[in-house]
Amino acid sequence: MSYFINQLSNAICTAPRKTPSRYLSTWAFPRPIKSPHSNRFSNTRFLIFLQSIGAEMDGDRRHLLLWFFAAATAVKLLLIPSYRSTDFEVHRNWLAITHSLPLSEWYFDETSQWTLDYPPFFAYFERFLSLFARLVDPKIVDLRLGLDYSADSVVYFQRITVIFSDLSLLFGVYRLTRKVEPLRRNLICVLVVWSPGLLMVDHVHFQYNGFLLGWLLLSVSFLQDGRDLIGGFLFAVVLCFKHLFAVAAPVYFVYLLRHYCWAGLATGLRRLVALGSVVVAVFAAAFGPFIYNGQIQQVISRMFPFGRGLCHAYWAPNFWVFYIILDKGLAFTLRKLGFDVQVPSASFTGGLVGDSSPFAVLPQITPLTTFVMVLLAITPCLIKAWKKPQPGLVARWIAYAYTCGFLFGWHVHEKASLHFTIPLAIVAVQSLEDAKHYFLVSIVSCYSLFPLLYEPREYPIKVLLLLLHSMVMWLGFSAQYTDVKGLKEKKKEGGEIKRSKFEIGCVEKSYLMGLVIVEIVSQFLLPYFLGDRYAFMPLMLISTYCAVGIMYSWIWQLRKILT
Repeated sequence: MSYFINQLSNAICTAPRKTPSRYLSTWAFPRPIKSPHSNRFSNTRFLIFLQSIGAEMDGDRRHLLLWFFAAATAVKLLLIPSYRSTDFEVHRNWLAITHSLPLSEWYFDETSQWTLDYPPFFAYFERFLSLFARLVDPKIVDLRLGLDYSADSVVYFQRITVIFSDLSLLFGVYRLTRKVEPLRRNLICVLVVWSPGLLMVDHVHFQYNGFLLGWLLLSVSFLQDGRDLIGGFLFAVVLCFKHLFAVAAPVYFVYLLRHYCWAGLATGLRRLVALGSVVVAVFAAAFGPFIYNGQIQQVISRMFPFGRGLCHAYWAPNFWVFYIILDKGLAFTLRKLGFDVQVPSASFTGGLVGDSSPFAVLPQITPLTTFVMVLLAITPCLIKAWKKPQPGLVARWIAYAYTCGFLFGWHVHEKASLHFTIPLAIVAVQSLEDAKHYFLVSIVSCYSLFPLLYEPREYPIKVLLLLLHSMVMWLGFSAQYTDVKGLKEKKKEGGEIKRSKFEIGCVEKSYLMGLVIVEIVSQFLLPYFLGDRYAFMPLMLISTYCAVGIMYSWIWQLRKILT
């Protein structure tokens, strides 16, 4: 990386004055005189350049954000022919259900195993998309003939709908950062719009997370502006699109009650009624037709299928990984000691999900248990939100809530890490400690998604995305925490130039280097030596190692909230 920065900075600093880019020409420096510190001068010029970009483009922030989005869109278009998960067929089937059937049958149809299990607003969204899908190819929305349909028409249509729906993410980032200083704003835009996790999950694996997270960021932006009623309204809309965002509902409830409604008896009561009316209106618009048809119980049962089991087939790197491994270890040890320990018929190591949580030794875990654990984990954040309801801390509290849900929730998907890594990108620019924390947790979160893209042709893509993301973060945070004025003065004086304050500790560096070892072992050594035996081992190794990093992030966030 040092060589890359050196070469790039030399190219920037030696650019001719007549270069067409006004940004490069403004900051073109003459070659420094050879000195013992010439290499440091070369490296720091690039950091000065990054900071100057923010100042120069302060009046063109919308154009810069559009450029970031256009570059990301170009990459997304290149990813259209890549691997598609079963989620692709899930959403195609939802297009067919909402287009071919009356609303009263949407949550009852079982023509395909991929039944509709998202809240009504997302079903309405699929219905809206189906109007255009029929024009592109009528077979896309055919309930029976369209099963497992994989023609180019459906591939391009569904991929492009995800790309277009990301406009909500673009608007959310724009509104959230419009009052932020230039360098921090540009860094947030890069971290969110160019998020490797979103690229892998939405534009390879296939989902609409960017669309939904855009609505969440819009809600956060209004809360930070003190416009609590609109912020609460938008969060209610998000919940009616995807109910898994409900983990942050306690944070919203406590914050809005304390910050918006706690304002004297008359004013407080009026605001409470207004807020309650808005939320009720949103949920009435979503669920009202199904309540009218007497189908709300069916809708709820589809949205909360607790019978799927504690863990997803792809283990999310959370607390339950350690619980499972401890149970397996105890069962193995007890059997060796002569105890009769029954092996459950359903096996976590087989990648199966079922109607129970099959533990051999440790107590069985129920949905109620996970609910209580998540609520207890969030409680310190709720207390803090009640005591000091500061709008500037909302993004931090929401990210922490989603981290708790990811660690202790029921049937958590590894993709849910996006729910806290995207809000944490907003927090990352607030302090040096936040930047260091985000650098680690975002890399770990991105790496934990690698098992989703298991085909060999996607391997270079996911590795390159992670490496580029790491490089962009390092350069961006280094630029943010470098004193440009001091660098220029030191340069003129010929004195020793200090490095950026952004440095990763030895423990964090060692842990991140361990990811390389885990990747080599899980992807090359284990398959070579074990073949098809113990097929669960690579996934278990990745999930367990990443769970350590996510647990560290949770503890770090909790400490930050309490202090």
